Formats: sequence, C-alpha cells, structure tokens
Amino acid sequence: MVTRAYTVAFEGVDARPVEVQCALSPGMPSFAIVGLPDKAVSEARERVRAALAAMSIALPSKKITINLSPADLPKEGSHFDLPIALALLAALDIIPAEEVEGTVALGELSLDGSLVPVIGALPAAMAAADDDRILVCPSACGAEAAWVTAAHVIAARSLAAVIQHFTGQSPLPPAIPGEVTTDPTGRDLRDVKGQERAKRALEIAAAGRHHMMMIGSPGAGKSMLAARLPGILPPLSPLEALETSMIHSLSGLLNEGGISRTRPFREPHHTASMPAIVGGGRGAKPGEISLAHNGVLFLDEFPEFSRNVLETLRQPIETGEVVVARANAHVKYPSRFMLVAAANPCKCGYLTDANRACNRAPGCGADYIGRISGPLMDRIDLRIEVPPVAYSDLDLPDSGDSTATVAARVTAARDLQAARFADTPAMRVNADAEGAMLEQITTLDSEGREFLVKVAERFGLSARGYHRVLRVARTIADLDGAEHVRKPHLAEAVSYRLALSIPN
Repeated sequence: MVTRAYTVAFEGVDARPVEVQCALSPGMPSFAIVGLPDKAVSEARERVRAALAAMSIALPSKKITINLSPADLPKEGSHFDLPIALALLAALDIIPAEEVEGTVALGELSLDGSLVPVIGALPAAMAAADDDRILVCPSACGAEAAWVTAAHVIAARSLAAVIQHFTGQSPLPPAIPGEVTTDPTGRDLRDVKGQERAKRALEIAAAGRHHMMMIGSPGAGKSMLAARLPGILPPLSPLEALETSMIHSLSGLLNEGGISRTRPFREPHHTASMPAIVGGGRGAKPGEISLAHNGVLFLDEFPEFSRNVLETLRQPIETGEVVVARANAHVKYPSRFMLVAAANPCKCGYLTDANRACNRAPGCGADYIGRISGPLMDRIDLRIEVPPVAYSDLDLPDSGDSTATVAARVTAARDLQAARFADTPAMRVNADAEGAMLEQITTLDSEGREFLVKVAERFGLSARGYHRVLRVARTIADLDGAEHVRKPHLAEAVSYRLALSIPN
C-alpha cells in the first residue's frame, strides 16, 4: 500500500506541487528518500525518526521508501520534513490516509517533534488554494499563509498537535492573517536644505515610477534625498502587496506574518555580488532587484558597482522581470522597480571645485562616469546635478513642501494613472506605457510635436530616449492635473534628460 501527502517545491515565486509517496515493504529495515532530494531533504529521515521517537512512535522493521514526485524536479529545503512524516504516519495507520491526501504540508521538524518555521508559506498557500487542499504549516507561518483567503490554513506548534487534529482529538482552528503594517519613515523632505530642483525630480520620479540618477559632490544631499523617497510614494495596493510579499516570503523577510503596505526600499552596497543583486546562488534565490519589486532600488556610488552587475540591470529595467539561469535552475522573478542611482562626478568627488579637485581633472570625470555604459544610461529618465549647499544656507529655516504635501500630489497622479490603465493589466504607471497606448496618452499638438522633433534631432535622442521623454512629460502633466501634454511639460522633461553631459 502506498500513502500520499502533498507539498511544494519552489521555482522562483511559483510553488510547484510535489506528491510525497510512502511505501512500506518487507526487507532489511531501511529508510530511503528518492526523487532528487538535496542534502537538507535527505537528512529529513533522521529528523523524522527522532521526532517520532520523541512521541514514542516506533518505526516498523520494514523497508521504508519515500518518493518525491515528480522525480526529475529538484527538491530543496527542510520544509519537506512535515509531509514526509505525515505520509509515514498514514502508512502506519496512525492518521487517516484520506485526510492527509487532502492537505498540502510544509514545515521543518525539531528532534523533539516541534515544528520550525520555514520560508515560502505564502506561495505554498496559493498553491494549496489552487488545488483545493488544506495547508498545514508551523504556527509561526500561519499568519503569513492566512493572507491567502482562498486557502484553509491550519497552523500547529508540533507534530503531535497535527496528529491530534487529524484524529479528531483536538482540532486546530484556522490561522488568522497577520497585521497590515505601514512603516513610518520619520524623514521629511523639508529637512533637505536647498536642492529644490532635485526635490522636483524626485516627485516626478515617484509619480510615474521613472528611473533617476543624481550626480553631485560628497555631502551634497544625494543620499538624504533618496532616503526620503519612501515617504512620498503611495502605499502598495492589495495586489502589489501580495506580489511583493511572495518574494519576501521566499527570502524569509516577513515579520510575524505581517504584510507591509510600505513600498520596499533596497540599498545594497556597491561591493555586492551579481547573485546578491540579480539573484542566484544556492537554489537561485531572489536578488535585490526582485526584493525591490514595486518599490525602490537605490544604488549609491553607482559607477563603483561591477560592470557585469550594472549591465544585468538593463533587461529587468525594460521587461520588469529577471530570468536567473543556472546549470540546475532556470527561474523567473518579477523585478518592476524604480532605480535611483547616485554618483560622485569623479573618483575624488570634487571635479567642480578647483581648490579640491585632483590633478587629473577634468579627464577623471569622463573616465569615472564612463564606467556606466551608454545603453544603461539611455534607460535612465531623469538625470540631475546635485550641487553643494552653501554653508550659509544650512542655518536657514526649512523650506519647500513637506513630505505629506508632496505625497498627496504623487498619490493623485498615481490615481490618474490607475484609472488610465485600468483595462491594461500589464501597465500600471506611465513608465510602463508603450506602443499604441503611449501614443494615445501623449497626443501632442503641432507646437509640442515640432519642439520635440527639434530636440531629438539637435541632441541625437535615441528612439528609446524619445519615448522616455514622452512618458516623463505625461507624468509632469498628471502632476499639473492637465489632460493633454503641452510644450512646457515636454520642455521640463527634456531638461532632466539633457542636464548632464552624458549619453542620451
């Protein structure tokens, strides 16, 4: 007789169903796990054996074979412990086999039989809902998994509690979703003295999810501006929160099962490796660009990043997803992020200050910024210089609009875009617009068309650059509450693209 339990194996954010088959047969006593398990899965037999022994359940003197089907799908992680134990308990007639077959289980077993939390409970709950099965998981994962309202989630503290639930001795109540949280930044745009043009560019970038680059000497306020960006971004929509939380679930970043409505803000160091930024490593885990999905990826000291790392950003910037291809894995992660890059004008940082610049100026500036390739720079919509703030200005009272005021304008512009793209799920903000939709939302009058053509010819804009100027102009018009894109909107959009002496 073969008993069955069900669990999942993760391929990116997708949870693929896995059937855990258990067979007891005559022969030399043994416990084998087959079906392409990794080291953690192979070691499950010792954890399962010890957990059953802790409950005074002895394994029979038979040959125990656990098969993880499909056998050609790699199985990784300790979450296979619980489904293996359930399939074995069903084979021993300790729990009803038909009850086990109606569940998807995941969880790591301690040697005393308690259940240890694992990653991926949220995508596993979605897979259970798709298969119309109950999800059984550790109690620490229940609040996270319960966010999938279509799934019936049972969270237990130990294997003994699971047995009592299936045998009807002590049924477990359904898990309750964790709290929705919004992380206050506590940082106000008015704290940044001066830099009004940079603040305006930050507002435009937030309103349309446009990529942005700031170049300025050390201490000019580039990092201060970027740190205040989360405060002006609108909260995640329910769909966006679920998308983002699935990725964070696979990385173990959800705190106590709560889902945050604050957009992610990731700021990796420039020494980070390619797998850390793009994804990969053991199990092809998501990288920083996926953890920043629906949020902000802030790359300070932009030219200091590895050239290979920078060039891999080109595909996700265009497509909103990244494919991690390895010898044993080929997975796809969403990565629709807003890139905010910051850089010094040269290696020493003081190219514009004749008294402090090194003896290689001005050639060092071209060499330093030249580390960023033309194709990558062409994908950055807003480029601004952030000049040093005069010492006398540091003592002036706070000026400009507060974070709350700017956030209200950004939210209003995002609401316009949500209504505009309501019938096109692939597009959410102006930065996503392309093809016929871009032409439809940026219809220009003769004056605006003539102006943009002259600019494109005079400065040699690429086709991509031409369309990105249109998208930025549409966002500026949205912030103004204008129905049509006019020449002033185009002029401002062009000014941000041509502000620096770098490729267009």
